[in-house]
Amino acid sequence: MKIDIFNHIFPKKFFDKYIDKGSAGKDIGKRVSNIPTIVDVDARLRVLDEFGDYVQVISLPLPPLETIAGPEKSPQIAAEGNDGLAELVRRHDRFLGFVAALPMNNPDAALAEMRRAIDDLGASGVQVYTNVAGKPLDAPELLPLFEEAARRDVPIWIHPARGADFTDYLSEKRSLYEIWWTFGWPYETSVAMARLVFSGYFDRFPNLKIITHHMGGMVPYFEGRVGYGWDQLGTRTSDTDYKALLTSMKKRPVDYFRSFYADTALFGAAPATKCGYDFFGIDRIVYASDMPFEPVPGLYARETIKCVEALGLTADQKDQIYRRNAEKLLKKA
Repeated sequence: MKIDIFNHIFPKKFFDKYIDKGSAGKDIGKRVSNIPTIVDVDARLRVLDEFGDYVQVISLPLPPLETIAGPEKSPQIAAEGNDGLAELVRRHDRFLGFVAALPMNNPDAALAEMRRAIDDLGASGVQVYTNVAGKPLDAPELLPLFEEAARRDVPIWIHPARGADFTDYLSEKRSLYEIWWTFGWPYETSVAMARLVFSGYFDRFPNLKIITHHMGGMVPYFEGRVGYGWDQLGTRTSDTDYKALLTSMKKRPVDYFRSFYADTALFGAAPATKCGYDFFGIDRIVYASDMPFEPVPGLYARETIKCVEALGLTADQKDQIYRRNAEKLLKKA
């Protein structure tokens, strides 16, 4: 059995009301509006049939809800999206569970929706993005969400979010050549992870469970910088006493980064999969395909499975990645 823990789908009513009308935006909105299996459940199920005993934990795709509406309207949109995801799980055995969307531009409402989605709808956890309309995830007003996730022992899925308006150079108005996606998203993920590490979230909440998309962004590849480089935190900065922060940390910075979970959604990149496996270890890797953003339906799942199979693991170790780590996080074991 394989549990695809990080993939996306729109409930039809939600898509028709909020996405198909152009609210998703002109860049990523163009992308999500032109993928049949992102909303057509029958088409999605036909793809899943190719892979045998294969189930998915579903979540909403981009855009973040705070880009669709302001704080007065986003709570209603989140509730509609979560109701739709819960209905899909009830109707289809292939969908093992769902991850709740939150109106992050309204922190009080986000906390309330988190509780409603978990308690009333049975959500497996919550999805947040690497920034909230430009604010970092360690902003003080967002702390209660992490406190609640730790208290309940439910995972947080972190998805990168960055658009073409985030420029590559200060002299320009837009990111060119979709650099904002190819390199920007792994950077976004890595920055969000670093902010949570250095803000002390893993010391404060030792059981905090965070699933990072795309194998933890840049972190595994830059283990040397994250490791020996950040062991020297403060030596490059004259106006902030980072050395005091480093001394206050209970572990090396790199060891906190190993506290994250990382998924296998790397679009068939075998060397990157091996790099991530070596960094995070067998207990922190979960299988995911990022369906349905592949150029051909099912391609990313096929390629990702090839990458896992190429790691040279035992049948038991592969089962841990494909199924058991997810079951433990989802409390399905």
